[in-house]
Amino acid sequence: MERGYVQVYTGDGKGKTTAALGLGLRAAGGGFQVIMFQFLKGAHSGELDSVPCLGGRFQIIRLAETKKFFGAMSEPEIEELKERLQQELESVRTVLSANSCDILILDEIMAALHGKLLTVREVLALIESRPPGMEMILTGRNAPSEILAKADLVTEMRCLKHYMDAGVPARKGIEK
Repeated sequence: MERGYVQVYTGDGKGKTTAALGLGLRAAGGGFQVIMFQFLKGAHSGELDSVPCLGGRFQIIRLAETKKFFGAMSEPEIEELKERLQQELESVRTVLSANSCDILILDEIMAALHGKLLTVREVLALIESRPPGMEMILTGRNAPSEILAKADLVTEMRCLKHYMDAGVPARKGIEK
């Protein structure tokens, strides 16, 4: 790509990760190399089974993988997770410095910010170190204004109605 842009998918509605995966799927089909780093995810989800079918053009790497919800963690568990993420973040920096992909997705990076595992300054540094031809997608609720200001495209997903509010659990292949 001659010029890549920074996209942010945020808001309280469903679909931020799904939109990023859709963009990645389209890009892989167009011959682009896609790397998605997923922050704070631990449960198995369908994309982990689908992406390997794309012939190596799309890779998912999980960072700060955890089975617990952040709010259920003790302070020592949070501190351990923060230390681990700081070490794992080096793989993101390596992808950026080596220009290892055309599309870089930082899925749920906002959750890592809100959990104080990363700072806004660290995320802005990742954006600033992006090679000019690399597209970067950041997802997660409540994107800080400093990140929105750096983005070229911002989409806000807004929930108007959701069946989970009526007690429907996350369904395999749809929400997980």
